[in-house]
Amino acid sequence: MTRYIPTLALSVAAALLGSAVLAQEAATVAFLMPDQASTRYEQHDFPGFKAEMAKLCADCTVIYQNANADVALQQQQFNSVITQGAKVIVLDPVDSAAAAALVTLAQSQGIKVIAYDRPIPAVPADFYVSFDNQGIGKAIAESLVARMKADGVPAGAGVLEINGSPTDAAAGLIRDGIHEGLANSGYTTRAEFDTPDWAPPKA
Repeated sequence: MTRYIPTLALSVAAALLGSAVLAQEAATVAFLMPDQASTRYEQHDFPGFKAEMAKLCADCTVIYQNANADVALQQQQFNSVITQGAKVIVLDPVDSAAAAALVTLAQSQGIKVIAYDRPIPAVPADFYVSFDNQGIGKAIAESLVARMKADGVPAGAGVLEINGSPTDAAAGLIRDGIHEGLANSGYTTRAEFDTPDWAPPKA
């Protein structure tokens, strides 16, 4: 199921972009992703997004940048695409808190921002495209509980929880859903850790 998640998000993002930029011929759209720890951005998200944009706005220019988990670099990239004339910026932030200033900057210049995959709670973007992250976390926990019970793991057994990046607000929602799914399950979280920058080696 997870392999279809980027495709769904791309379709929604592209539809939103279409409504915003189709009125302007040859508009420039920026697609700013957070890191390369996950291969999805290079292999799936950007190619899919570019293909959808080609259908919706063939004359539009799409700029792609990846911040490689560097907050300062993403800020530079954000400023750069504004200078290049971007009318819409799709932003998957390295740091959800730091991204608030970027949204404020863009909106002050009449540039639309779409928060992609990760929310920006402090200063809401014009659109937010994602999934029910807390619901996903709950479903993960409930699936784990069902498997543990099926395997005869006794009540009172502990779970080790490895969460996402602490700078990703969506990861926090997934974590909350996991806690909800484990509540009253008979199993407890013995320890939990965050994964800085979503980097697998750090997990």
